[in-house]
Amino acid sequence: MLKRSIWNKLLSWKNSPHHPLILAGLRQTGKTYIVREFGKENYENVVYLDMRKEVRFHSIFEGDFDIDTMVTAITANEPSAHFVPGKTLLILDEIQDCPDARSSLKYWDIDGRYDVIATGSFLGVRGFRTPYKRGIPVGYEQRLEMYPLSFAEFLENAGMQQSVVDYVKQCFKDGTPVMKPVHERIRALYYQYIVVGGMPDAVNTFFETHDMNQVKKVQRQIIDSIRDDFGRYMTENGETKINETLKLRAEACLDSVPEQLSREYKKFKYSEVDVKGHSTEKADGLWYIADVGLVLLSYNLREISAPLEAQKLEKEFKVFYADTGLLVSQLDDGTAAKVLEGDLSAYKGAIAENTVACAFTAAGIPLYYYRAKSGSPELDFVFSNQGVPTLVECKSSRTSATSLKFVLTHPSRFGSHPAVKYADTNVGGGDGFSTYPLYALGFLENESDDSFVVPEVDIGNLADIISDRKNK
Repeated sequence: MLKRSIWNKLLSWKNSPHHPLILAGLRQTGKTYIVREFGKENYENVVYLDMRKEVRFHSIFEGDFDIDTMVTAITANEPSAHFVPGKTLLILDEIQDCPDARSSLKYWDIDGRYDVIATGSFLGVRGFRTPYKRGIPVGYEQRLEMYPLSFAEFLENAGMQQSVVDYVKQCFKDGTPVMKPVHERIRALYYQYIVVGGMPDAVNTFFETHDMNQVKKVQRQIIDSIRDDFGRYMTENGETKINETLKLRAEACLDSVPEQLSREYKKFKYSEVDVKGHSTEKADGLWYIADVGLVLLSYNLREISAPLEAQKLEKEFKVFYADTGLLVSQLDDGTAAKVLEGDLSAYKGAIAENTVACAFTAAGIPLYYYRAKSGSPELDFVFSNQGVPTLVECKSSRTSATSLKFVLTHPSRFGSHPAVKYADTNVGGGDGFSTYPLYALGFLENESDDSFVVPEVDIGNLADIISDRKNK
């Protein structure tokens, strides 16, 4: 089983006063698996109901929300189910397929005898289902978002010793360069992570085979699986239907993302989406894939001032993949090989920017950027650090942060702001900004017949290297 940081959040939920938990996120990020494993290790009894696969379970929640009545119905439908107060976890998988089950969470919470975790992949999708006739249990549920593996999780599963991770984090904190042997090996692992991404099936395939052709095949299967659900919605009587028009628009918007990211200015343009319809109609497709969680939107700002949300330009945004590995799998053949060599120049730096978008999102940081009306300067990202706008430039190489320097040297026009540069380099400084290696992002707190096999990166003696350095 892959080690996931969300496990500790689940433990914290269990060991504290809590409401029923909603675990939401993109499909195939491992929600069902992690919840079932968590249940096995932490409860005497686990009752699992798949609300998508087993439509017969829906009737359990159509009557009164009396807990004993629902327990009776569940055990009648699932003979292996056992409910023991204080020792039972009820898992409601794909709860969005049964709105009444979602509504019932309030009463499981009030009763308090059994813990409940629900998973959902389409909870935020507009038009997925008819409105909740019996209400959403506001104030009676908690919510966690599950994302693809972060680089920190990737490192842990690769066998990286905690002492090495602690050392690297300390370097970031102190602003001191990471010693070269450690820097080079973690850098190599980061470029592997960019290509593999954080979808559990892709990560497992990589660790088992180190065969990038196999990884790419899995990644494309993941995208195909998610696309299969595009346009899916539920009728009032619980039937599953496909909105074919919405499906076509969503697919066309997704297909256009790599090309849109290949431009110098990566603003998303509906005119480049190859499907019939006006911009407002195509927007339905884009919002759908954003609601599903497959893409992330970063908005341009009118000006660099707090609060950033108030400066957001609603109609001017960039679109990134929610997993950089999935993005790379959709790019030209040979792109992965170049990335593994440390070359992120393809698609005009889009791959490097995509890694920032993913890392920021997993860390709960909203995505904004700044581009002046004249086209220059353009800052890759701007985020709020305790209410203070902080500037970010992301470089696919060691090139100069021209726009960042321009903004910093013109405070009368743009204000005075702290700034960070991420690049293919070590920890260092600059004129008014700090510089970090691209892999520092990973520590933010979430067809060919020829086998394309990547050798394992030797990490066995990194801890010894650090220890030797400390003893000198």
